[in-house]
Amino acid sequence: MPRILVTDDDATTRQMIRDTLKKAGYEVTMAADGIAAMRALQKNEFDLVLLDIWMPKMTGLGLLGRLHGEKHIPKIIVMTSDKTSDPFLNALRGRVYQFLLKPLDEEALLRTVENALSNSPDSTAIEVLSANKHWVELLVPCERSVVSRVQSFLSKLETDLPPEVMEKVGYAFRELLNNAIEWGGHLDPNLKVRISYIRTKKLLMYRLDDPGPGFKLEDLKHAAVSNPEDDPLAHVQVREKKGLRPGGLGLMLTQQLVDELVYNEARNEVVLIKYL
Repeated sequence: MPRILVTDDDATTRQMIRDTLKKAGYEVTMAADGIAAMRALQKNEFDLVLLDIWMPKMTGLGLLGRLHGEKHIPKIIVMTSDKTSDPFLNALRGRVYQFLLKPLDEEALLRTVENALSNSPDSTAIEVLSANKHWVELLVPCERSVVSRVQSFLSKLETDLPPEVMEKVGYAFRELLNNAIEWGGHLDPNLKVRISYIRTKKLLMYRLDDPGPGFKLEDLKHAAVSNPEDDPLAHVQVREKKGLRPGGLGLMLTQQLVDELVYNEARNEVVLIKYL
């Protein structure tokens, strides 16, 4: 049975999380601050920690710092109502698995916990190369499970944007990252996609650099754009044989969601730009 440590200074929040996780069959231990959580982690091994950021005695960020270098570090899901970028970026440096915004939604809580526990403890971590609010740079393994995590991380930096802009950019980024992982990385977790998120007053830019040799549009038999109109579903069969997703937005629709989409000559690097 997975063991989960819930760390939050708010008793009502702790109890809600405990009841939700208990009903789902998890073994739950609770701590009211970072010091109590550290003591619990020194006495027992946990599979997952749900960690609040702002607590008395020792903050969640302080606990993340103390855990650095420990022999056994469980997966960590950070919970916070703070939507500013600095706490989020500091937590990102602590290699947390995922973030949840308060007030917590029970379904989202369970889904995030299940996703965290379903992945191998030895799965390749997301490496943080830069965690500046204007420039975030990550190295991510080529596995599908990383896509929703990365998008969730970066979307926390876009909460000041109109919802429709966040949605369009999110769809486009997700499609490009899936393509980079599937096509460039061949779903090999030992290979990495380099992601840069750059934010200025006038634009939002993503750059993705995949480990593959690139591609030519005419060679993409798995893409709808490469198939004739008289056989519009031919690419679905090709995608199934390759083990790829049933279908995505496609390059043509992805281009329509943002202001600019630019590939390098080999097409193993792409830049997405949305003007603000």
